[in-house]
Amino acid sequence: MRRSQSAAEVSGSRIKRLAQSIDALAEKDESFLRLSREMDQVRRAAATELYTICRDFVNSLNRLMSKTELTLDPPQFSEAVFQDEAINLIQISVRGRILQVAYAATQELLSTEDFRIPYTLAGSVRAFNQDLLNKDLIEEQLVFYTVEGSRKMWRFFDPRTYRSATFDQEYLVSVMEQLI
Repeated sequence: MRRSQSAAEVSGSRIKRLAQSIDALAEKDESFLRLSREMDQVRRAAATELYTICRDFVNSLNRLMSKTELTLDPPQFSEAVFQDEAINLIQISVRGRILQVAYAATQELLSTEDFRIPYTLAGSVRAFNQDLLNKDLIEEQLVFYTVEGSRKMWRFFDPRTYRSATFDQEYLVSVMEQLI
């Protein structure tokens, strides 16, 4: 009888520990789901921010030009258009010169696989014209939406030179100048 009572106490304490572990697991799952929803919002806002940078660049140039016009594709963007499971594309073109920004969500919520600062969206910027295509050359640099605590921003990275900086209108000007 004593032995069965002792076994029951051991079994009871194991059951309590198991119940606590399951409760902790549920909290961990809820925390992950909350972080996943937050990161989805961050990604959608980042996609909108990237499009806005490109749109503002195109609009700034178009206001100053009288003989030609840059084209932005897609012509409009909203958070709802962002594809979490696919590659998203923004293209700026003018007279046979094309600048493409392709980006997608990382498999994990945050990654450091290709860039030292944690990021949640990654892609590339490709710039080309007919002369470059004839030489089989396409300029390509990487882009990342980095998340450092409360500091979030788009950055480019040139793997040939290891140069990295903010993805902004200045950057787009430098890339487009190479095509002209």
